[in-house]
Parts: sequence; C-alpha cells; structure tokens
Amino acid sequence: MSEALTTVERVPRPIRIASVNVNGIRAAQRKGMTGWLDRAGVDILALQEVRAERSHIETALPGWVVLHDESHTAGRSGVALASREAALASRSTLGDESVDSQGRWLEADFDIDGERLTVVSAYVHSGEDGTSRQDAKYGFLDAMEQRMPELSVAGSLALIVGDLNVGHRPFDIKNWRGNVKKAGFLPRERAYFDRFLGTAGEPVTAVDDSEGIGLGWVDVGRRFHGEVDGQYTWWSNRGQAFDNDTGWRIDYHLASPALAGRVLHYRVDRAATYAERWSDHAPVLAHYSLGGSAP
Repeated sequence: MSEALTTVERVPRPIRIASVNVNGIRAAQRKGMTGWLDRAGVDILALQEVRAERSHIETALPGWVVLHDESHTAGRSGVALASREAALASRSTLGDESVDSQGRWLEADFDIDGERLTVVSAYVHSGEDGTSRQDAKYGFLDAMEQRMPELSVAGSLALIVGDLNVGHRPFDIKNWRGNVKKAGFLPRERAYFDRFLGTAGEPVTAVDDSEGIGLGWVDVGRRFHGEVDGQYTWWSNRGQAFDNDTGWRIDYHLASPALAGRVLHYRVDRAATYAERWSDHAPVLAHYSLGGSAP
C-alpha cells in the first residue's frame, strides 16, 4: 500500500504595523492611547518622541516586548518598538559619530512565520532653516540615504516608519504655499524624498534641481490613496488647525521594493474630534501580507 505525500501550503497572514509620534508616552496614555491600541489590533508598534525611560514605556505597554533608544537629553525625543514577540536583533546607530541619531533611529529584525522583516522607528529632526538644527537634520537625512540601500539589498523586506518631519509634495501640506521657505518643506529636504522614492537605479532630478539616483522605496500612504491632498498626520495646536484639517502629512510608512507589493490596507487614524486626540499626531497603520500559517 503506497502512501501519498501531501504538502501543506503556507498562507501569508496580515501583520498590522502602526507608527505614531506620541508627544510623550505618559501623557498619551493618560489621554487615551491605551483604548486606541486595544481597538487597533496592532502586532508591531513604532513610537517616536516617547520622552521617557524604558520603564515608563513598559508600564504604558504591559505585555509587550519593548525596545527603546533613549535620547541623551531627558524629556526629549526617544524612539521605541513594541511587539508581541521578541525581535531577533536590534540596532540603534545611524551613520558615523557625526550623525545626531540618539533617540531617533531604532531598527529591529523580526521573524514572521519564517520571513525576516526589518522595521525602523525613525524620528527626523524638525530643523530650523539657517541654524545648526537644520544642519543636524541634513546630516541625519544623508545617513538615511546611505542606510536605505543596505536595508533593501537583495530583495530584503524592510519598513521605515515614523515622524520624518518632511512634507514631500504639495499634496502633503494643506498650506504648502505659505511654507516653501520653512523647515519641513524646503526644496533640499524634499529632494531627499525624490531620491528615496525614485525608481531604483535610475537618475533623479530632484525638486531643488540636484541630480541623484533613485533608491526605489515606496511611500505606502501615497500609493494607497493616490494623488490627492492628505491624508494629514499632524496638526498645529494653534488656532483651529485640527478642526479645519489644516495639517501636514509628515508621518510615513516607507517600504522597500520587495515589501511594497505586500500592502493589504493603510489608514490614518485621525481622531473624530479635537477633544479625543491623545497626541498632536495621528497614528498611521498598515497591514502587510507576511509569513504563512497552516490553513
């Protein structure tokens, strides 16, 4: 009697990855972050501007495995990654010692049912044109441009998420005309994103007329929603910016070319009212088809 050998097909499953600048994790927890997280069903959570020690993050996220890169300056910046299962490895350096990345760059490798995924929580400097703060921002963006090809080499699955503090195109800022000479929408800043998102290996003439080579990464939000205004992710606390949706889209999911085809869903979780916000940024959430599980 012969036995038939059967192969069990492994079916990818949706992995929910969210990113948000919490503007202080302890304040965000008091204002309602926990309720949002319970509803969102997140698998991997990237946080920026946590402004806290590791113990504070673990208190705010009970049951999660937390990785944290803390700022040298207490109460400033800080990035974290929280997951349901421990990462395989993590790194918190970007570029050489001249790059101010402390509390601003944290990458971790995860095993998703046999597939390796690298997730980066990034918090780019806000900058200020004509000052050393802007120099630090350009240094950070230079280091990102060097690191991104390494993360996406040979079809690797990688995702950079976070508050990148640049509105790439006029679609990304409601009042873009009034901000063309301000940090966050300067041509030189936007030129980095022209190269990040340009066709891999192809020449790119950026918005500031500089020449470069495209890296092939994909802006998941723009690809998912198309060439339309928004969806914005940050609103000034001045005036009625939130109520009028006078915002900036500066929080991103940037996917490596191999990961970009795995996007199942993307959304910005904008609060229904100003009073219901728990940060001045809205969470950005996307689902990716990864790994596999027996049907």
